[in-house]
Amino acid sequence: MNKKAGEVCSHTSDSHHTVYEHFPADILISNGVKLHSAGRLDCDTEGLLLFTNDGKFSNFLTRPENKIEKTYFVRLKNAVSETEQKKYTKLAEKGMVLPAEKKSPEQKSNGAKIDWKAVTITNECEITLTEGKFHEVKRIFRALGNEVVYLKRVNFAGIELDESLKTGGWRNLAQSEIKSLKNGVFS
Repeated sequence: MNKKAGEVCSHTSDSHHTVYEHFPADILISNGVKLHSAGRLDCDTEGLLLFTNDGKFSNFLTRPENKIEKTYFVRLKNAVSETEQKKYTKLAEKGMVLPAEKKSPEQKSNGAKIDWKAVTITNECEITLTEGKFHEVKRIFRALGNEVVYLKRVNFAGIELDESLKTGGWRNLAQSEIKSLKNGVFS
């Protein structure tokens, strides 16, 4: 699915639309098993969500110790110079203390890789991480002294976001994608 901003990754919500509203009933529950997302995206975050009814597989994809990569396109409030880019990249790679936010205490990030969209001043980059802590990408950039104003997951476990999908749209994975995902994850 290409998740819309403003939707939540839960089956019910009193205040927001949910990502599950896009699926027909026969897909939501198949053979008595509920469809669920492998991991979540914040309400204001767009992009790639993977869904499954295989709890073991979903658990494997989301456990930090399995180091499954997730890549996000990020737009920052403040542009970052070439010198600052190097600083951000180095600090993110070695891991950093994430500031406390809402239900999540101050905690250590295991590190992330930042790829800048331009060598000169830019406010756009991609960041790849393997943990998935609460608001982790936003907290990394806040710790670096900046603010995320737009966030979109573009890759999860080697599966690229299908840009032909409109936001809120979904499709079944191709057999080649399933094979690639299972080979990459369970190899």
